[in-house]
Amino acid sequence: MRIAFNMAFKNLIGAGLRTWLNVSVLAFCFIVIVFYNGFLDGWQEQGRKDAMDWEFGYGQIYHADYDPYNVFTLPAAHGILPNGEKKNLTPVLIQQGTVYPDGRMIPITIKGIEPRQDILKLPTHLLSESKAQTPVIIGERFASGGNMKQGDELLLRWKDKNGMYDATNITVAGIFHTNDVGVDNGQIWMSLHTLQQMTGLEGEATLYVANSQYQPKKMEGWKFKDLEGLLSDFNAAVQAERIGSIVIYLVLLAIGLLAIFDTQVLSIFHRQREIGTYIALGMTKFQVLKIFTVEGAMYSVFAAVTGLILGAPLFIYTANNGISLGANTSDMGFRLANVIYPVFSMSLIVGTFILLVTSATLVSFLPARKISKMNPVDALKGKML
Repeated sequence: MRIAFNMAFKNLIGAGLRTWLNVSVLAFCFIVIVFYNGFLDGWQEQGRKDAMDWEFGYGQIYHADYDPYNVFTLPAAHGILPNGEKKNLTPVLIQQGTVYPDGRMIPITIKGIEPRQDILKLPTHLLSESKAQTPVIIGERFASGGNMKQGDELLLRWKDKNGMYDATNITVAGIFHTNDVGVDNGQIWMSLHTLQQMTGLEGEATLYVANSQYQPKKMEGWKFKDLEGLLSDFNAAVQAERIGSIVIYLVLLAIGLLAIFDTQVLSIFHRQREIGTYIALGMTKFQVLKIFTVEGAMYSVFAAVTGLILGAPLFIYTANNGISLGANTSDMGFRLANVIYPVFSMSLIVGTFILLVTSATLVSFLPARKISKMNPVDALKGKML
């Protein structure tokens, strides 16, 4: 194997420009694959962290009747956990309502949460610090869409547990910024105790947010959702993007591999006398075949090294400074920050390297198989295969 490696290395270096053209194509392919997958990994990691920090915590306990995708379940989706089961949990009561900023009507979701909770990053402390009679906090997206600002007074209407309408004035005590649309769009947050009094649902909640210390337990009328289950839609969106990007990878990889295949075919055609000489000197056809196969594999090795050298500054810079999407992503309806910080893991780089080497080796082996059918005497005479 060492002899094959040394001879293949000398042949590639001796080929000069032809070698580096093939290496350049594969190196570009390597950089694109690593960079785009690093971008997707960074997006997924940021989205997961934002979801944990702002909405899901380390899991949630749903009331059995609650369906987050069906607002018609809200009137019946509330209850009280068994005694002693509230440790390491923050209750959230969810109801429907309507606000009327400047005379306009906006349907909303009202969420009640304990002002002193410390599981989510929501600035709920503003609810207890505000001097207003009924303070609420809202996200930047909702505030921008409704043309609302801190200190505004709004009319809020809702239904109590008996289906009777009621109304009161609320005050915007704070506006928060988050990448998680799940706690922003069309939502207002108020004190849990206040919302319970308004709806007549004393001590009840729709769901409970768990912290890292919570140990799931089976409770009648409630169902625990772990973080992976809560993030399933987001992960599916990232996975769909990965699948779509495979087309780009295949096209780039096919171009590079086609160049190697073409090079190997021409190389075997033009080097028949050299092949015959190797066999005449005592090499077996398998050993000669191995030389040409290793040559093709070494293209990918050179390409990976070149890609790392040329791509390292780009990878390091974007990982530290992020990639600005150049637009406001707040209206896209899913977790996507304005700046994404790619994550270039060792497994990503090694996996891409293995993909290139395996593909190049296979493509080099296919034309090299003709060597096994070659007649050494004809090869020495330079006759065509």
